[in-house]
Amino acid sequence: MRLADLKGRSVAVWGTGREGRAAVTAIAPHGPSRLMAVDDSANFLSVAWEGPLAEAAPLAGGDHAFPALVTADVVVRSPGVPQTHPWMGELRRRGVTVTGGSALWMADHAARTIGVTGSKGKSTTSSLISHLLAAVGRPNVFGGNIGVPLLDLPDAPQFVLELSSYQCADLTDSPRVAVVTSLFPEHLDAHGGEREYYRDKLNLLRHSPEMIVVNGVDERLRDEIRGVTDANGFPPVPAAADDSRFRVEDDIVHCSDEPLFPRAKLRLKGAHNGRNLCVALAVLDGLGVDVPGEKAALAAAVASFEGLPHRLTEIADPSGLTFVDDTLSTSPYSAMHAIDAYADRPLTVLLGGTDRGLDYSPLRHFLADRELTVIGIPDSGPRILAELSGLAGIRAATAEDLADAVRLSRELTPAGGVVLLSPAAPSYGQFRNFEHRSEAFAEAIRATA
Repeated sequence: MRLADLKGRSVAVWGTGREGRAAVTAIAPHGPSRLMAVDDSANFLSVAWEGPLAEAAPLAGGDHAFPALVTADVVVRSPGVPQTHPWMGELRRRGVTVTGGSALWMADHAARTIGVTGSKGKSTTSSLISHLLAAVGRPNVFGGNIGVPLLDLPDAPQFVLELSSYQCADLTDSPRVAVVTSLFPEHLDAHGGEREYYRDKLNLLRHSPEMIVVNGVDERLRDEIRGVTDANGFPPVPAAADDSRFRVEDDIVHCSDEPLFPRAKLRLKGAHNGRNLCVALAVLDGLGVDVPGEKAALAAAVASFEGLPHRLTEIADPSGLTFVDDTLSTSPYSAMHAIDAYADRPLTVLLGGTDRGLDYSPLRHFLADRELTVIGIPDSGPRILAELSGLAGIRAATAEDLADAVRLSRELTPAGGVVLLSPAAPSYGQFRNFEHRSEAFAEAIRATA
């Protein structure tokens, strides 16, 4: 479904945040017969909905929210509306078409788009692809799940998008190049379960992309996409595996048998970031970039890549300890990647946050033969520590809150060691969002210096 297809139809935009506002602004000029904005939250009266937005789409909330949705021909849901919302089933039962702003945008721009998803690595990989393309003279616009709704993006010859599972779920068009960096259980509460999460995440691949690039090391991803092909019948291009065209071998990034540049050119720590780099190079290769011929320019671009905040971001401290902000770690798998990045140094890990009932047994298996200190933070911290109990190399402590965890970490971490906030749980509940958790971490570091 394209924006133009909404002409003459009754449309309800579900959500009044950035995505909902962008959808109303984009849909209104296409002449729907009725356009409504819907906010089903208890505080809908506090939403600032006025001026051109209110003129284009009156706001329905409270008792008017559900009727506005079920009487529409098309509902455009914001990514924050979960698949498990009780109204979603009723909309489908009544035959109401449910789509999203990302799907409407993709229908018109898929041919110029590289779309990147993954349970971990999508932000880094998508921004790295955009950065490297620009370095070899291919201008592009970077957007997606980074705070800018797709419907707000400016026109461009090429788009590189980071796409969440929520955005992927509604797509009926795949981007020209579809990329998956990793796959493990995440956001199960919003999707309805592990199988449903994989289904929604991998919907990115199901609508005839011209090329698919994946992390060839991820066994779960490999198993889930078995039999998937691109529009030409070719299987996904695996990057980073030992037999891949692009791989890291002896700390050198290779293209087939040709060494390109040292892995250390990329300042981001961790083997997973080496794999992200290989995925990005495989995308450029598939787009026709002569990667070996451009290796000098690409090496310089890789060296200048800053990475993204809140992902293994090191914070200087006069004590000699290295504090690391990895607050975007919201699952045991992402914490495992972060721990691996500092495996060669004395390590204290701060774990815990909102308890979504995640299975932490994979973390126990990962830490079975390691030595480190773990500090549990409410709410899920005590449950994580219970999962890790009995492991010989794990020293455990419980903190009252994040500030207390930082104080404890100074006492428990050997000189020259690392204190890693990689909580393996989301931030809501105790914090407004992940940025707020990051700010609290930095403030606790300053306060205890």
